[in-house]
Amino acid sequence: MVCVLKVVMIGADRSVHGGVSAVVNNYYKEGLDKKINLLYIGTMVDGSKFRKLLRAFYSYLHFLTALPKMDILHVNMAADASFYRKKVFIDTAALFHKKILIHEHGGDFQGFYYNKSTEKGRKIIRKTLNKAQIFVVLSQTWADFFKPIVNNEKIIILENAVPIPPALKTSYDDHNLLFLGRLCKEKGIMELLDAISIASQKYPDIRLYLGGIWEDDDLKNKAAALKKHVKYLGWIDDKKKERCMEKCSVFVLPTYFEGQPISLLEAMAKGMTVVSTEVGGIPQIVTTGQDGVLIPPKDTQALAEGICELLDDADTKKRLGINARARATQSYNMRERVNELVAIYEKMMQGDNYEETKL
Repeated sequence: MVCVLKVVMIGADRSVHGGVSAVVNNYYKEGLDKKINLLYIGTMVDGSKFRKLLRAFYSYLHFLTALPKMDILHVNMAADASFYRKKVFIDTAALFHKKILIHEHGGDFQGFYYNKSTEKGRKIIRKTLNKAQIFVVLSQTWADFFKPIVNNEKIIILENAVPIPPALKTSYDDHNLLFLGRLCKEKGIMELLDAISIASQKYPDIRLYLGGIWEDDDLKNKAAALKKHVKYLGWIDDKKKERCMEKCSVFVLPTYFEGQPISLLEAMAKGMTVVSTEVGGIPQIVTTGQDGVLIPPKDTQALAEGICELLDDADTKKRLGINARARATQSYNMRERVNELVAIYEKMMQGDNYEETKL
């Protein structure tokens, strides 16, 4: 008889607008729940503080009920409040002597650890993270960052991945750009709007499509003032996203910090030309001149110049887009990533990994 792994996974609810929920939904699309006995518990939802608190209470009760029957706790974690929410679940699983995998997604964990936490807080963070038998990060950059914090033997790099759409883009001769994600300062929206204003002097037909939720009224008003060139889509579903990726030849993500953005990988998988910043795990995904364009963060002029250079040359956009899709297919295919994750679970259950480390 085959022993089916029993995994309880926690993280943002699958309905939440964000990267972690996108990762989890992709796991389901590629059949992770068919390979293991998977219970997913959403610990956070969008909405009011009361709604968030109610969900946190309900999810913890659900977790307490399920945990005795499960083998592994898989924690999808970011930084700030996400860390402290997940700490409760990690501490409880450790008391039950369950195996724990922490999957770190947060793009600004460095700021959370060094700038927002006291020495006492950093000690709590180290102790909590080292309760895991496996600590998963998204890139070599983040593995290097966590080495002084987490027992190095526990750290595994498991890059993000996406389902590969069956069809490549067919047109690259438009002057349309697409952004998907949180509409806030940290995603580089201020610089992006300024860059569009600059580029519009050369390309009067340029259009930037923004898919996401506004988190900053000043930026929202700035975008409204550029309504001839900037179109707000709201948060879009998969079908509308597919249409937008066909309509737009350039995907732009001028973020200040990042783990490994799902939206960028989705754009590459579709065959879009990507313009992003040299932060976090992005340089491990995109190589300037080969499958995209990278610029320094917070550099409006470099962003405007990168956009204009691409709009000047549809052939270059097509070449970069085709290469981007090939890279996504080879290295960021969710089907392969699901198999790798299952292999990590199996390794954990073989007992050849590590006990809690005291730091």
